[in-house]
Amino acid sequence: MAACARPAWAEGCFDAQGKPGKPVYLTLDTGHMAVAPLMADILAKHQVKATFFAANERTQTGDGSLGKDWAPWWKARAAEGHDFASHTFDHTYWRADVGSDQFRVRPSAGPSQGRESVWTAAQYCGELAKAATRLEEITGKKPLPLFRAPGGKTSPRLLAAAKTCGYDHVGWSPAGFLGDELPSEAYSNDALLKKALRDIQPGDILLAHLGIWSRKDPWAPAVLEPLITGLKERGFCFATLREHPRYKAWIERQTDPAAVKPAK
Repeated sequence: MAACARPAWAEGCFDAQGKPGKPVYLTLDTGHMAVAPLMADILAKHQVKATFFAANERTQTGDGSLGKDWAPWWKARAAEGHDFASHTFDHTYWRADVGSDQFRVRPSAGPSQGRESVWTAAQYCGELAKAATRLEEITGKKPLPLFRAPGGKTSPRLLAAAKTCGYDHVGWSPAGFLGDELPSEAYSNDALLKKALRDIQPGDILLAHLGIWSRKDPWAPAVLEPLITGLKERGFCFATLREHPRYKAWIERQTDPAAVKPAK
């Protein structure tokens, strides 16, 4: 009897028994970085590969999340096999489209922190490339041709502009919002963990951060390890966005134009 075709989401990773698993895609955005070393230890302990979206954000220690003080941390993650992508260099929020070809933006880090400006598409593309270039400088690994807009805030015009300069946008799945940005007074770590384990589905893109300033009871690393072990017990496995069916062909085209040939 012929084997059944594997569903699209069953690409890229295997369960604890070495069988094709139900993949999820853990993505981690930068933050204050205080919990980053502990999170990295947990990922290494459980052999979980993540995709990091990096901006040069203000940190509790050091000179910015992409500064020289954190460079060894990023290089170690590259050696472990994680993937990286742009989160804009100064964590720059899209605020609105302006006219036919410009955007109102506001960085939350860097020299223009908190000030609104109007940028061209070329300026926005430069902001995406600046973070990617810095990641490659400090890790020695070429980032994926992907980006995540801070807050996930975009417009169709912004997404189209980013694609023209080689970047596809990555959001997150509804159940993949892990809640680490929510106030701990209303959303306890225990409640967020239970919700995630109940609702996450195969193929979901998960979102958390390397430290959130506003949450009093930090989500990470407290929830990260039981989330990983709980999902693995349910037959899930972890892959980077390099293996995601939504992005795999795009990544191959951007990194090697000959890798994906157009259909005849």
